[in-house]
Amino acid sequence: MRVEYINPFVETSYRVLKDVLGGADVKRGNLYLKSTAMPVMGVAVLVGLAGDVEGRVLFDMTHETALNIASAMNGETLPEFDDLAKATISELANLITAQAVTKLHELNFKFDLTPPALFVGKNMEIAALGGTSENVEALIVPLITECGKIEVNVAIRERI
Repeated sequence: MRVEYINPFVETSYRVLKDVLGGADVKRGNLYLKSTAMPVMGVAVLVGLAGDVEGRVLFDMTHETALNIASAMNGETLPEFDDLAKATISELANLITAQAVTKLHELNFKFDLTPPALFVGKNMEIAALGGTSENVEALIVPLITECGKIEVNVAIRERI
């Protein structure tokens, strides 16, 4: 996985979170690698990538963190993870991935995004990339905010 693919997602995630949370402190935890077949924390937004590269970006967080972020982005306390909260978390993923892809297009990388897919539930697992038996590792970038921790999970490889 080339760092040129990863940095725009990391930088954009940091900047967008700081912005949508009203300038709140955002800290980056230690990066680590994980198999792409892994459990998620309870709320996950998945965005697929296709073109010169293939893969996906996953924004993973607990139910509580997702509700806190949705509340902060809407400027009111949302009592439950309803349609408004779900749309808000999906829009957060849209904001981050669109800006990251714009940066990558400026570097002459060409690929498209799938619309965000939101998953909510307990004991969920995201499986490995389809179309190959090769196990692709994902780079995990933990971002810690006052609303909770979000893991930006990037699994991208050049199309062969």
